Amino acid sequence: MTAPAVGSAPAQPQDAPRRVSTVSRKTTVALGVVLALYAVLLLLVPHEGSARFALSTPSDFFQIPVYVVPGMLTAWLCGAVAAVLVVVSAVATRARRRTPTWVVGLYAAALLIGFLAWAAAGSPRDLSVVGLLGGALVLSVPLVYGAMTGVIGERSGVINIAIESNLLAGAFTAAVAGSLTNSPWVGLIAAMAASALVSLVLALFSITYRVNQIIVGVVLNVLVIGLTSFFYSLVLVPNTETLNATTRFERIPIPLLDRIPVIGPVLFDQTIVVYLMYLMVPGVWFALFRTRWGLRLRAVGEHPRAADTVGIGVLRTRYRALLVAGAIGGMGGAFYTVVSINQFNREMTAGAGFIALAAMIFGKWNPIRAALAGLLFGFATNLQNVLSVVGSPVPSQFMLMLPYIVTLFAVAGLVGRSRPPAALANAYTKE
Repeated sequence: MTAPAVGSAPAQPQDAPRRVSTVSRKTTVALGVVLALYAVLLLLVPHEGSARFALSTPSDFFQIPVYVVPGMLTAWLCGAVAAVLVVVSAVATRARRRTPTWVVGLYAAALLIGFLAWAAAGSPRDLSVVGLLGGALVLSVPLVYGAMTGVIGERSGVINIAIESNLLAGAFTAAVAGSLTNSPWVGLIAAMAASALVSLVLALFSITYRVNQIIVGVVLNVLVIGLTSFFYSLVLVPNTETLNATTRFERIPIPLLDRIPVIGPVLFDQTIVVYLMYLMVPGVWFALFRTRWGLRLRAVGEHPRAADTVGIGVLRTRYRALLVAGAIGGMGGAFYTVVSINQFNREMTAGAGFIALAAMIFGKWNPIRAALAGLLFGFATNLQNVLSVVGSPVPSQFMLMLPYIVTLFAVAGLVGRSRPPAALANAYTKE
């Protein structure tokens, strides 16, 4: 056997695993495309005048003066900052590194401020930052609950396309139960039970009978939409006073905290359903990644046969995961009828379940990231309301499309390399 040469590196075994890192260019391309569209908007539709940003409410501890900034100058400066960040992303991609999260966050903040300055330029009305953030939080509540429903269910290995049906069933049941008992708490609990029942049907067909999970989810969405629309027309409309007039949860301001400028009215002057969301998101994260239950659930979603080998009941674990996920989705559905408005309307969720599904994918099946994605989509939805108040010339049709455009760009361009649970959509059969 020939001895290795002096000073040479030790030979590596031929079967030694090699780590190959692939970096997607999607993030850099998406950032560049959005920046280009932003620049075209400023060039084609310039706005003269100043933009006024209000940061305080009358009840705050102290008043922050209204900031008045030149609209177009601010918009172009923010665009320049975003251009620098696109270059940073391109350099990182060229060096085979992922674009840092702080780059994407700062980029989004820069373009948002610039867009708001452009949209509010020349308007005599103040653009309320508190109203923008507070409305975004409220609109994102069903999305966050729906995203948690998807995270728990899909971490166990079951695709949940039926989040829309969870939300809609919860909204309908909360309206009826809350109206009959005159109690929003009863409506909330009934919504959780109804949504869990929908998830039980999903579990029965996808886990026990091993029907294609995507087909079951689509059928459940159509079924619940049909049933709620049918009962709304035949039962709720003729008996609105007794069956479709709920008592809503009142806001519960947290003393002192609700008077902190900007964040106080946004975070600490909300209803109990929003406060429960604050606890639920970190609770789901802790349960998934710091408890035995979460370890077993993730094992079932990644390698069910190995989990079965060590004594974990795969089918039982998936059933429990879907029931818990369904109950959480019911809380999001109840938000529509015991918090937002006091009655049920036909198809009132308006596709929120699918946006929640996109938030789950954007968040890479992580509860914290999925919740942040839900907040992003809620912000995009509320932006149209705020810009209409300040009299922005942005066409209303575009603003109605904005939440879905943001969803499309986020999932297709910014999600990067994402790996779902390995056993997702695979029915398990014990041999």
